[in-house]
Amino acid sequence: MIVLLLGSGGREHALAWKLAQSERLTKLYAAPGNPGIADYAECVDLDPTHIESVLAFARDENVGLVVIGPEAPLVAGLADLLRENGVLVFGPNRAAAQLEGSKGFTKDLCAREHIPTAAYGRFASAASAKSALDSFGLPVVIKADGLAAGKGVVIAEGRAQAEAAIDDMFGGSFGAAGAEVVIEEFLTGEEASFFALTDGVTVVPFGSAQDHKRVGDGDVGPNTGGMGAYSPAPVLTPALEARAMREIVEPTVRAMAAAGIPYSGVLYAGLMLTPDGPKLIEYNARFGDPECQVLMLRLEEDLVSLLLAVAEQRLAEVPPPSLSPNTALTVVIAAKGYPGAPAKGGAISRLAEAEAKGAKVFHAGTAQTPAGLVAAGGRVLNVTALGKDIGEARDTAYAAVDALDFPDGFCRRDIGWRELARQRNV
Repeated sequence: MIVLLLGSGGREHALAWKLAQSERLTKLYAAPGNPGIADYAECVDLDPTHIESVLAFARDENVGLVVIGPEAPLVAGLADLLRENGVLVFGPNRAAAQLEGSKGFTKDLCAREHIPTAAYGRFASAASAKSALDSFGLPVVIKADGLAAGKGVVIAEGRAQAEAAIDDMFGGSFGAAGAEVVIEEFLTGEEASFFALTDGVTVVPFGSAQDHKRVGDGDVGPNTGGMGAYSPAPVLTPALEARAMREIVEPTVRAMAAAGIPYSGVLYAGLMLTPDGPKLIEYNARFGDPECQVLMLRLEEDLVSLLLAVAEQRLAEVPPPSLSPNTALTVVIAAKGYPGAPAKGGAISRLAEAEAKGAKVFHAGTAQTPAGLVAAGGRVLNVTALGKDIGEARDTAYAAVDALDFPDGFCRRDIGWRELARQRNV
């Protein structure tokens, strides 16, 4: 089977690495891809958001399955166009992708279906949002309604900070994503990520992970797209995972189908584990980044066959996904200045030496130049390792990090700290 993978980040490198292991794969294209993905796929100069061009390429190259990595093509309606023209695709249609594309849409669905989540309000102007702040306690969560590359969320500790965040969002700091703002109560507890696959009818769990959003050790500094992750997340116990499926994920899939906008693809639920049980923070309509990297390292199934079963709406006919009981951990190496203005062009070398330590290095923001590999984004590399437990996975990953040569890069040195602390206190 010929597969076209869309995207250019660490998530897509991990997907390409796993797709390439399938005996069903005859050819893998990636658009636009990156230097790491090029080891497994033929990279083509194609913008995933130019949906007509993607359709034309899929037809011309007899593509059997299109796998959409990032969120922007989903919200642009690429999956709709492909399905309308008989091309199999892994990823939800535009209306269903509103679960990620509009926080207000998701909150309203939760309210209708009695899905546990934070109390909220939706606002179309700065004045109305500010006037509603008194009805929320402090701290309070301010969110841009639309897609903001994982950065359109502010946890405001005081009134002045909350009002400044509202002004920033309505003032255009997050572009069209801030045309509407959602204000939420602040939930206390520990965050975890839960993944499920669904073809619109059948829903199966696909593992858990815990991300590290803050840029600095000890969870300090601004939010990022993610500085590292590990999987599984033991804090999301089997009992809590079953509750998340029963109370959050399955009702969402049923509600979307009943509304005539069935959701097909991977559903990524960001959860807060509160004293009252898991509550939904928000959904993503695709694999997380860097959570995908650790999930792919643990996946023991043929990924092509699994994604094809979703695309052909026969998920109930295949065995549920099998993930290794071992722990996978990934460390994000970012360019200095991230998440602000990252330094680009820094030389990167010694990747082979890093992988000789037992890790897999996924490219997240790199470019190949005549002088060699260089940084071309904020998050540059994802150094990912599998171990019998989180300690072994961490030690292997950081040994590989230390073997790399990237003077313009930095990373957190405490990925996995929550679980490691729990184990020490047992």
